[in-house]
Amino acid sequence: MRKIILFLLFLSLFTLGSQAQPRFRAVTWNVENLFDARHDTLKQDGEFLPESERQWTWGRYWRKVEDVSRVVMGIGGEVPPALVALQEVENDSVMIALTKRGPLRPIGYEYVMTDCPDMRGVDVALMYQPLLFWLLGSESWRVPSMDYGLRPTRDLLHVWGQTLCGDTLHVVVCHLPSRLGGRMGKRNRRLAAETLRNKVDSLLSACPDCKLVVMGDFNAPPSDAVFRKVLRSVPLVDLVPQKRRPVEGTYRFQGNWSWIDHVLVSSGLLFSQQVRPSLRLYAAPWMRRMMSDGTWYPRRTYMGTHYAGGVSDHVPLWFDLVW
Repeated sequence: MRKIILFLLFLSLFTLGSQAQPRFRAVTWNVENLFDARHDTLKQDGEFLPESERQWTWGRYWRKVEDVSRVVMGIGGEVPPALVALQEVENDSVMIALTKRGPLRPIGYEYVMTDCPDMRGVDVALMYQPLLFWLLGSESWRVPSMDYGLRPTRDLLHVWGQTLCGDTLHVVVCHLPSRLGGRMGKRNRRLAAETLRNKVDSLLSACPDCKLVVMGDFNAPPSDAVFRKVLRSVPLVDLVPQKRRPVEGTYRFQGNWSWIDHVLVSSGLLFSQQVRPSLRLYAAPWMRRMMSDGTWYPRRTYMGTHYAGGVSDHVPLWFDLVW
């Protein structure tokens, strides 16, 4: 039955009204601490257990899995996204739940993810549709934080695969350290940015026309110094709006929106006109917490230790590639 569903999905890509090319939609989203409710003795995941102050139960976990799936399907519409980059996922069991046991199961997603030394056990992952993205390889890029006496942080995930037209697409999924942590945190962010820049520079030096997308949570607006470090000498273009006071974004703090989640594309991809010129936000009404002044915040899972029942404190981004 699954093979039949996948085959029908594949055929539907060529029958979507007036679209001349199969649609290839990509998503990036920080899903705010998607932990299972089982203790990992090697990680500091105690705040997301049934007996913790947060009372993170299996029922709440499966509700969140279903809500994340609902968002992915909502972004895709008639055709589910080809690629979904996720940040703040705990482990393989979470990704198996998303791809094999929840509402996304009929789509047939596969995934790759990191296994980083982050003390809380937070990783990044990429879900992909095998019929649209034939996986050729993947690797984790380790940020050498511990070599400098810093707290270990999340790996960068590099994935490459072949699309329907035969092109090789490279995808890097990021979740850079937050701006908290004082001097040590700042050094860790700088080190993560340098690691990303050096790895991307090496990749593009070997293949100047490489089709590359770097996406994820950078914990930084476009004006942040992290982008001057990443984009220096590296031919990448940030697709997010370059505004200092945006009226919308992917994260809202103390009433102010910002774009801290980004999509960077290589010139080889941008100038081939294979990427649409703008990103889209997805925030269905049920994902919003409305305020008395008519504005809204993303309806997050927790407000401190209080369970708020939302899906994430970030707004997902999506864009289309045209092959």
